[in-house]
Amino acid sequence: MPATPPRSGKPLTRLALSVSALILSMSAQAADFERGPAPTDSALQANGPFAIATTTIAKPDGYGSATVYFPRDTSQGKFGLVVLTPGFLGVPSYYQWLAERVATHGFVVVNIGTSTIFDVPDARAREMAAALKQVAALAALPDTPFGSATDSSRRALMGHSAGGGGTLTAALKDPMLKAAIPMTPATTGSDFSAITVPTMILACEKDAIAPNKTFSAKYYASLSPDINHAYLEVAGADHLCPLSLAKDSVQNTVGKTVISWLKRYVDEDKRYEPFITGAGTPTYSKVDVQIGR
Repeated sequence: MPATPPRSGKPLTRLALSVSALILSMSAQAADFERGPAPTDSALQANGPFAIATTTIAKPDGYGSATVYFPRDTSQGKFGLVVLTPGFLGVPSYYQWLAERVATHGFVVVNIGTSTIFDVPDARAREMAAALKQVAALAALPDTPFGSATDSSRRALMGHSAGGGGTLTAALKDPMLKAAIPMTPATTGSDFSAITVPTMILACEKDAIAPNKTFSAKYYASLSPDINHAYLEVAGADHLCPLSLAKDSVQNTVGKTVISWLKRYVDEDKRYEPFITGAGTPTYSKVDVQIGR
């Protein structure tokens, strides 16, 4: 017996309206985390629109030290939380410029020091996780200076060299992260196929300390094709490209790349997607971007 057709188009109309409303609602939610004006290439190569303040964590729990950089103006809402970790033998001051720049574009950035400068990547992964946990807990307290600026539900990690290796390991263990950025990463592991976090590996063309073929490119090749991931290689730069020692043009490329990935996946801001493709950009020597999953 054939099914009885509907007596009128009203139920289907209501269904269509409901679906349309749901789509509009989802679109509105996706735009909720937009912070600041529409991006431009030149704006991304300089400090952003947000004036920032700083404070230190008085009693670090599970890591060495931390300075928190955060936007003063919260009229547009709260900001995602990012932990930045140094490389082997590195100290936070080497990365202060990057922490400040990222914060001025609308993030709460925790620039940590490790328990010792000799900590291996796996130890750094644990320290990054400890810093995220403590800073998120402090942000929930009423008197914390950065509390009103911090959205602890949107978290990301980035690190350099051994800190980059730690970032990969930490991303394996924390699928709730919104983004991971290993910069010229180095670690003993090689299979990161179980990472589900949007991951961008930032390499540098002239890296002789952790050669890309052996480290960054190998890690990238192990990532799952089912996640949003990218490999961008800064032209003419060496292993120390994220440091304050790098020349301005290299710092600008590193800053633009990092900020664009964080904006796209921590803030869900698709306005930044064109800036992470790297297509036709002479500042990159190699580019592979797999997004839209």
